[in-house]
Amino acid sequence: MDNVNQQDFSPEILKEVDRQLEIISRQTVDLLPLDEFRAKLARSIRDQVPLRIKQGFDPTSTDIHIGHAVGIRKLRQFQDLGHQIVLIVGDYTALVGDPSGQSATRPQLSHEQIMTNAETYQEQFFKILDRSRTEVVFNGDWFEKLAFSEVMLLASKYTVARILERDDFTKRMKANTPISVHELFYPLMQGYDSVAIKADLELGATEQTFNLLAGRTIQEAYGQERQCILTMPILVGTDGVKKMSKSLGNYIGVDEAPREMFGKVMSIPDECIYQYFQLATDWPPAALDEVKQKLESGKTNPMEIKRELGVTIVNMYHKSGSGETAADEFKRMFSQKQEPDDMPETTGSYLRKLGIDPDRIYLVHLIAKSNLAKSNSEARKLITAGSVRLDGEKVTDVDYEFALDREIVLKVGKRRYLRLIPN
Repeated sequence: MDNVNQQDFSPEILKEVDRQLEIISRQTVDLLPLDEFRAKLARSIRDQVPLRIKQGFDPTSTDIHIGHAVGIRKLRQFQDLGHQIVLIVGDYTALVGDPSGQSATRPQLSHEQIMTNAETYQEQFFKILDRSRTEVVFNGDWFEKLAFSEVMLLASKYTVARILERDDFTKRMKANTPISVHELFYPLMQGYDSVAIKADLELGATEQTFNLLAGRTIQEAYGQERQCILTMPILVGTDGVKKMSKSLGNYIGVDEAPREMFGKVMSIPDECIYQYFQLATDWPPAALDEVKQKLESGKTNPMEIKRELGVTIVNMYHKSGSGETAADEFKRMFSQKQEPDDMPETTGSYLRKLGIDPDRIYLVHLIAKSNLAKSNSEARKLITAGSVRLDGEKVTDVDYEFALDREIVLKVGKRRYLRLIPN
């Protein structure tokens, strides 16, 4: 599409184009090609036809974290500007696994695992997006219907040379790390998603740039107008080193309890505070400038600024006031060494339902079956690391057993508690 022809649009429309572009461009990396998008946007405003804005999610785990939310909150901005959001739940692309940023082939999940994860994804999307103005589609709706001849037609639209240009594959080839043929299909499948829903713009993290651009090529090959692409910065995890990821354990889930969410925010390195304000909150530019000045001046304790960050993030995903409550509890627990007022409780009778004998509780099983750890092996690691306490006493014996003959408080890590009640 050519650049915006000033004569085709009124001054009011062009002014609205600039207004929307200013909002859309905030805290992004690239909007490409900008002239094409300006033309799409101007036409959308003139004709009162919303743009179709796409983002895909492969449900390879159960949680959406605030790193994912960087893009989802940008989608909400598009939504508030009147455009149509289309979320692709990649039940079929997840079977392949996105090779972006991967140094080896991803392990394949079963379709049953993927669909279980997809249910939780849909619940969490709408902590941010307006459900009534969002299309949610599964790419299995079209991929499972494609005949093999149509798959071959799709494969003919892109060259192996183009796919092997991507850094991920180049590095793996140089390192003699295997590349499975099915991985080569991933960008083609993501591009075909754009054909299926007629995307005007696709949004993704910077590491998705290759796949997003491939979508333009695939759309053109199928006779559609090419989508524009909007890339978003990647939020670093709570370790301050690697990108936020559930598999790395450095994530803050949007569905986590306020206390856990606030505690994780307080654990981030001080040098990450400003990036979190930029990417994980909706603070306006003027307020962000003020945060930056406070951090650079050194006159304000970073913990105070981090507290404000934690309160803001918790209130974004929980009812108003939850952030302040979590902050107060954090202060009691860590500054005054007190236990939280409210903690989950379990009884001897409930333990029996879990297959645990209250008269002889194996600590590893208790931690794992109470969801204080993901598995028995993780529970053992926590015990060995000295991260488990019973009534304040550290337990480091992985074979430790005890009887529930009184009320006992179990603490795992810094913020996970369980009150055990005999009956």
